[in-house]
Amino acid sequence: MRKVLVLGGTRFFGRKLAERLIAAGDDVTIVTRGGLPNPFGDRVRHRQADRKDAAALREALGDAAYDVAYDNICYLPQEAEEAAELFAGRIGKYVVTSSLSVYPFGGPAKTEAMYDARGRELPEAYPADIDYGEGKRLVESVLLQKAPFPTAAARFPIVLGTEDYTRRLHFHVEHVLKGQPIGIPAPDVPMSFILADEAAEFLDWLGRTGAEGPYNACSNGEISPGAIVRLIEAATGKRAIVAPEAEEADMSPFGIPAPWVMDTAKARAEGFAFRELDGWLPQLIERLAKEASAS
Repeated sequence: MRKVLVLGGTRFFGRKLAERLIAAGDDVTIVTRGGLPNPFGDRVRHRQADRKDAAALREALGDAAYDVAYDNICYLPQEAEEAAELFAGRIGKYVVTSSLSVYPFGGPAKTEAMYDARGRELPEAYPADIDYGEGKRLVESVLLQKAPFPTAAARFPIVLGTEDYTRRLHFHVEHVLKGQPIGIPAPDVPMSFILADEAAEFLDWLGRTGAEGPYNACSNGEISPGAIVRLIEAATGKRAIVAPEAEEADMSPFGIPAPWVMDTAKARAEGFAFRELDGWLPQLIERLAKEASAS
């Protein structure tokens, strides 16, 4: 029986990952701040600590060792530095959730080589103000260069699902139903997406294989924000109001300026089978439309 640690395991794909691990018979420990209740009861060991507080995390874990640790909530390089120190000598493998945001907008489908986390020169001091994409770039670079244990990084695009607490797809469905404008600067540029269940499956796979380094992960296929809106129109029977600009509250979370798609050849070559985007996205939109119409 493997001993597995999940940092951030009570919501969205982190919760789905924990459910998969439990179902597989792993001895699972989750660490949360306590803002949400433990949904697993006595099926997991629950430790309460703020991931950003290194001393509190160290105290919560004690001297426990793990075969695999999943870190879904590491956003800053200093947190990665602390993890490299904390888990030295007590972890078999570390899997960190990263992002498509490590790549710039535009250009061809992104391959892992387009951001060389191992070759990135780390700054002597980390900036106090750091955006999400740069934070994830440095998190990967710190762990892949400094951690004394095997590390894999899952580079995800926008993750979708019914339980998405960011409600990015929900935003579009609700705006169409209410006749509210949606600001989309470039409605025809392609994007990559992944389903929450698929993201959990991919993280599980990374932890059970010899995979190390960065891996792109997204569903097969791509779609533009404008095409998503058209699917919503078909599901709701209502016309969307789309404009290049709108009030800030009405700007689409999918409003990217240029193509932003991923190449998953690396993971596919090593045996992971991604789902087809058009096999799940229309059904998800129909479900969200029904739920929103009934509320």
